[in-house]
Formats: sequence, structure tokens, C-alpha cells
Amino acid sequence: MGDFLTQKIIGAAIEVHKILGAGLLESIYEEALCHEFDLREIRFQRQIEVDVVYKDKIIKGQRLDLLVEDEVVVEIKSLARLPEAATAQVLSYLKATGLKRGLLINFGAATLIQGVKRISL
Repeated sequence: MGDFLTQKIIGAAIEVHKILGAGLLESIYEEALCHEFDLREIRFQRQIEVDVVYKDKIIKGQRLDLLVEDEVVVEIKSLARLPEAATAQVLSYLKATGLKRGLLINFGAATLIQGVKRISL
């Protein structure tokens, strides 16, 4: 079933999808979802830089779309079909941050419930 926080995040995303529909740019969905989070008083941070460590060397270049309540990584997509790499991307964010829960939200899906994937370590 999932936890209360991820349910709140998914509820906000469903509201955005219901109003905007599919087919827009990821950046538009991100902006709308952040506004919905504000309306629902859900704390978040946007475009967080995450370092990858390789053999004691810090490699920069990854960015989380959203970090919600310092607990859940949210990756936003807007594609007709998600590539397998999208799940791998969220898993790499979880490993890099030490967090346990992530949501991959694809606003390109016909219904948002089909476009939500819960990912956990």
C-alpha cells in the first residue's frame, strides 16, 4: 500500500495530472507539482545536486528533481513509455543520498496511477 508521505506525494501528482493532462514538458509538471506541494504544505527541495563517489573521488553532475520532506526522492518524467534506465536512475539517487524511498512519476501516462512507480532500497 505504501506509506502516508508517498501517498500525499502521489495525491498531489494526480491532481496536477488531472488538471494539466499528459504531453507537456517535465519542467512544467515540476513547477505545477511544487505549487501543489506548497498548497498542501508539503516541504520539498528542487534540483538538488547529488555527488557520486567513485574510488574516493567525488563526481558531480547528478541532480534530483525533488526531495520531499528530506525523505523521498521524486523523479519526474513526461514520456509515452518509461525506459528501464529511469528506474536505474532513481536507484542511483537513493544509493548516492543514503535514502530508502523514491517515486518515479511519469506524467506522460494516460492515467497517472499507471505512471507511478515506487522504488525502495
